This record gives sequence, structure tokens and C-alpha cells, in this order.
Amino acid sequence: MESVHNPDRFMGDLRQILSQGRKRIGILVGAGAPLSIRVDDEGKPSVSGKPLIPGVDALTTAAVSGLAEEQMAALNAIRADLGDGANIEAILSRVRLLQTALGKAKVNGLDGEGYKVLGKDICAGIAKIVSADLPQERTPYHEIVSWIGGTQRAHAVEIFTTNYDLLFEQAFEAANAPYFDGFAGGHAPFFDPVTVAGNDLPARWSRIWKLHGSLGWKVAGQVVIRTGNRESADLVYPDHLKYDLTQKQPYSALFERLKQFLLTPDTVLLSVGFSFRDAHISAVVGEALAMNSNAAVLAFQYQTLANEEPVRKLAFEHPNLSVYASDAAVIGGVEGTWRPGDLPKNWGDIRASFWGSRKAGEAQSFLLGDFGSFCRFCALSSSVDILQPAPNSPINEELVVEE
Repeated sequence: MESVHNPDRFMGDLRQILSQGRKRIGILVGAGAPLSIRVDDEGKPSVSGKPLIPGVDALTTAAVSGLAEEQMAALNAIRADLGDGANIEAILSRVRLLQTALGKAKVNGLDGEGYKVLGKDICAGIAKIVSADLPQERTPYHEIVSWIGGTQRAHAVEIFTTNYDLLFEQAFEAANAPYFDGFAGGHAPFFDPVTVAGNDLPARWSRIWKLHGSLGWKVAGQVVIRTGNRESADLVYPDHLKYDLTQKQPYSALFERLKQFLLTPDTVLLSVGFSFRDAHISAVVGEALAMNSNAAVLAFQYQTLANEEPVRKLAFEHPNLSVYASDAAVIGGVEGTWRPGDLPKNWGDIRASFWGSRKAGEAQSFLLGDFGSFCRFCALSSSVDILQPAPNSPINEELVVEE
């Protein structure tokens, strides 16, 4: 028998959770989020423009475009050796390995010190690219901040992100909405792990936890400070050292916060734009879900389920993690394709917020794997026209059909 999931049923339940403000809600945001904002050459939103911050492949090309000739020769040799896997993560891993292993010996024209400089220059290129400003015009970031601030909440919304950019910070500040990111002070704010671990601030103060660091962070002695200068970028860059770096402050406190969030009863973590290919984050999520059956993770994935294998595998291991991909889902450990039910009265506009065609001529699919659609869905959750369907409505029936 082939299982079929009805998206109306689950989205009706989720809308109710989002609108009430009672549950403890977290959002895990990955590199796919800024791709939903397309801008023209002047940085203004444009449907036909380029992504505000590029994806991994384009980021790889752009981050190395300004290297010196000798560095580029060494980089091209690494790319040729790596083959199709030569994205920024694989390249930085190889650079750091050569930096550690070579000493005074040279490979492809660079010695250990040369590869150290190469790694530093690549990282500077990454920081330059992700320093893009959030457009002043309305964007998905503005919409999700409006939803966060528009509901009276028993608990603060917590945003966990692997992104280095300052787009969330800019959206909160544009809305005059308070948030806490782990830093305290005015002249040179310092990271305070004690406050990160606690819940002393009011619920109206949202939390932003930068799991891999952020633009503007700088190590000063034994302390991490927030400089306000985007050229400072002490980040956990995507290389093989990432796991080791996350065991140090401030990263250990931030990862512990993610774990403790998921260990708290009656919590929901919504994931969007995140591939679950970061093994250290997936391990924290999996461990916490195994320990706390009252927590739930809803992973909204942009691609088809077959192309989201890391999170699909995690969902089979942990039934309290559900995967909502474009064509299918894994819910309660059961994989099934999407099939909307009969359309109840007044449900057409509601369904259009999570189900439809991404482009003209494309087949209809589940939309919330796109960060823009996800933010709009959240922003509309409190609309008076969007109600939980009646208990006997067809959208509350899970479908099972024979092959």
C-alpha cells in the first residue's frame, strides 16, 4: 500500500499553532533563506534579479574571484583533484589540510604558510559576499519579524541560524522589535554564555543564535566581542575543522542552547532553508529528539524528497521529526506523496499559501520549502479569514490508497 499525506490537514494544524502564541517556537534557518530574495543591480527587489546572497555553487565562484595569480593556480589544482565535489567546503577543507601538513615544502607553488594565507583570503571573500544589506522594501525577513512581533507570546521565538549575514538583525531593527543575540554591553558588547543559557529576558525579546558565528564578531584576548564592523568575521567557516570549532566558546554555548531548546517540553522547531548536511547540527537535533518525545521538528525542504536524503534518513530514525518536501513528506516515520483533499468552503486562498505552482506551467507542489513562501505563511497565520477547519472536514482525513 502507498501512503498519501494531505497537506491541508497538517497546515491547518500548524496555522493554529502559529497564531496562538502559546507554544515554544524555534526556527532553524540555513543558507537557502537569502536565495528567496532577488535583487537588481541597485539592490532593490526584482523577480528577474539575482539572489541577494548566492547559493553554495555561486558563492564558491565569487569567493575566489579576487585571488592572486599564484593562489589561483594552487586553487585550480585543488579543484581539478576534487572534481565535481569542488565546492567551497571541500576546497577549504583541502586548503586547511595542506596548511597543516606542508610546513616549508611546496605543493602547486605554495607552502604551509601560503595555504594559510589562501584560506584566510577565501574566508575574507566569503565575508564580503554575505555582507549584503537587507533591502528597505518589504522582504520575507520583514514579514516573519512582523509575525513574531504581532502575537502576544508566552515564550520568546528563538531563531537558530547557520548564516553569517545580518539580515535578521536588520529586519528586527527596522521594525523596532527587541532581540538578544548573546552579547551584552554598549561600547564593545561581549558574549555572555550565562545569559544565553538562561531565560531571564521578557518573551517579547526574540532570540537570534548565530551557530556558526557572524559578521562583526571578533576575538579580543579570551573574549568574543561584537564590533559593529563587518570586516571583522570570526566565523566557523564550512571546512573540516567545523566540528572542532563548535566545541569552543561561543559556539559551545549556542549549540547547548539548541539542545536545551529541543529538550524543553512542548516545543516546535521549524526548519527552512537548511539541508541537514551539517552533521554536527543533525547530531544535536537527533539526540535531543530521542531524549524528548514531546518536542517536534518540522523540516520544510525546497527540493523533492528523494533529493533531501540527510533529513529523510533522520525522519525515519526520529518520528517526531517530519519532513515536508515539494512532492512528498515523511510524517510520523511514514513516507508518502502529497495529495490535497476536497476543497472545503473558504479554504482556497488558505491552500494557495502552501500549495501551488512555483512558476507558470509547473505542476503544483508544496511551497513552504521556499523561505519566502514560509514567511508569508507565518505572516498570514493570524488572518481572520484563515481558520482551523472543522473536525469532520475532509482535510482532516489522512489518505491511504492501494498501489
